[in-house]
Amino acid sequence: MTGALDGIVVADFSRVLAGPYATMLMADLGAEVVKVERPGLGDDTRSWGPPYEKYAPDSVEPMATYFTSVNRNKTSLAVDLQTDDGRRAARALVERSDVVIENFRAGTMERLGLGYDTLAADQPELIYCAITGFGRDGGASMPGYDLLIQAMSGLMSVTGPEDAPSKVGVAVIDVLTGVHAVAGILAALRHRDRTGVGQRVDLDLLSVALSSMVNQTAGYLAADVVPAAMGNRHPSVVPYQVFSTADRPLAVAVGNDKLFTRMAEAIGTPELATDERFTTNTARIKNRDALVADIAAALRPHGADHWFEVLTAAGVPAGPINDVAEAFDLARRLGIDPAARIPGTPTPTVRNPIGMSVTPPTYRLPPPVLPN
Repeated sequence: MTGALDGIVVADFSRVLAGPYATMLMADLGAEVVKVERPGLGDDTRSWGPPYEKYAPDSVEPMATYFTSVNRNKTSLAVDLQTDDGRRAARALVERSDVVIENFRAGTMERLGLGYDTLAADQPELIYCAITGFGRDGGASMPGYDLLIQAMSGLMSVTGPEDAPSKVGVAVIDVLTGVHAVAGILAALRHRDRTGVGQRVDLDLLSVALSSMVNQTAGYLAADVVPAAMGNRHPSVVPYQVFSTADRPLAVAVGNDKLFTRMAEAIGTPELATDERFTTNTARIKNRDALVADIAAALRPHGADHWFEVLTAAGVPAGPINDVAEAFDLARRLGIDPAARIPGTPTPTVRNPIGMSVTPPTYRLPPPVLPN
């Protein structure tokens, strides 16, 4: 089967997460991705374990699952970019590539003779994607680790309990940057299809974080509201939060007045829907504490699974807080296959979430072993 990106060659100089996630998505869609790695060491995430694969044969050293999570469908090329031979090998790879992607500190590729201006002078059709942490100007020397971005972008200030700023439990800004990188690269490829001309695509993690905080950052720009952490509550919608039940927590997402009426009836408190303190979302926000107390009292006698069934039957968005194993089980019960298999390998991989009717993602190659 031919993938949507069949024939596109990507020279992948990126490492860790944002860039590798982007190139894996492209590889899943058919692109040939060649991952450039340091001889003897490779990508940093090769050593980011445990956990390690548990299905690896005894004859093969298990890989860190952090590395395998973003490097399927690629081949690896061990190149020392600090040497003339290494730079020549890298240049040879670029010459047969449609896309270059890198996430070194700003200026590094230029010092190696592999910057966009140098490469585009010989290959004007080249798409060159550069990912930095804090841009190419005043933040050029700052390292772009996801934790720092979550802290410095304001994301941690709106996450977690009110008195304990918290990071998200996954490197979410790296992942979002990878998705944005794919969008930018595909747009540049489309432009090249029309004109024959490539271009530079720039992303920085700080900008992605600020854009991805959507309503929170828009509230600051458009209304001078500096948001703060509210735990599992929502600043603009009530009730939209987590409640305790007889056994485990339950998430309830009531996004409009009609849903609120349904919820009130389903939990046995229909009077809440006609109480003037709660009849509109604006009123519910004003009287949040009183409403939350009433809902909490109504939910307390039964467990989360009971309320999940009752509220779902009433058309009210609600669900228990699952762990990852429970989330995979839920997906399977709903007819969603969350895992895929790479032919000839024992270890399952998380399925690419993009569904395409003609050129779906494929799983052809396991994450590459570092060449000698």
